[in-house]
Amino acid sequence: MSSEPRRIMPLPLGGGELGLPYSRGLMARSLMAAGVAAHRAYALATRVGDELLERGVRSIELERLEALAVDVLGEKEGSESIKRLRRYQELRELDLPIFVFIGGATGTGKSTVATELAYRFGITRVTSTDFIRQTMRAFFSDDFMPSVHHSSFEAGDAFPDADDPLEFGFVSQARSVLVGVRASSERALEEGWSLVLEGVHLVPGMVELPAPERAVSVFVVLAIEDEEEHERHFRYRDEDSERPVSRYLERFEDIQRLQELIVERAHLAGVQVIENDDADRAARTVADLVLDAADRSREAK
Repeated sequence: MSSEPRRIMPLPLGGGELGLPYSRGLMARSLMAAGVAAHRAYALATRVGDELLERGVRSIELERLEALAVDVLGEKEGSESIKRLRRYQELRELDLPIFVFIGGATGTGKSTVATELAYRFGITRVTSTDFIRQTMRAFFSDDFMPSVHHSSFEAGDAFPDADDPLEFGFVSQARSVLVGVRASSERALEEGWSLVLEGVHLVPGMVELPAPERAVSVFVVLAIEDEEEHERHFRYRDEDSERPVSRYLERFEDIQRLQELIVERAHLAGVQVIENDDADRAARTVADLVLDAADRSREAK
């Protein structure tokens, strides 16, 4: 038998003597980042928290944690989740900011996935390229920078004489907005802030990611291939928004064309395209890509 001491898995505790309510939330979030569904992550975190309280300790042996995971999640998911959890802890130990860029056409669920990823990784700075575009509109007049005064699928209206007004207007708008994206990214790098940024203007081939030694960076494009499902996303949005769904449906063909353009550019640029037919599954896929990027950053350091 090996004389090597058992490895201990310290748990993120805080508040109170053992901080169990807080620790459960943090551990559940870590498990979610490792790909465990939210309700199952909280079930396992609660089970571990109860055991810590019963034993009066602040850490748990890895083999015991894995045994609890197998008991709660099942053998396959439990073992795989603990492996991912170890990688998640290694990501935190890197002490590098995390950059997650999520591109895709209007209505592909970018903001939903972005919010979920921010929660899983504990990232407090989440923004959109539409917010950056809106800010630019306040500084640049329609005459000086007409493209930013239209939605992405309407930007071609500012360039009716172009050979392909839709593509020309969209690319012009993206090029302008990406100036603000680069400035925001550089500020985040200088301050060491993690950032989740989503938006249609994150066009593959036009976006530069930080070097792996500076940040753990991931860029993906979300797509919805099924037209009926894509259209349903706008109807869901209409329930929670003051923007009428008719505005999107009237230009749905243009939105679909932009999706084809973005996906094509993603394939050419080597950017992964994720079919977003399930937001939770899409978030798990991106979370795994973040862990892979952490491995590359670790090698670069």
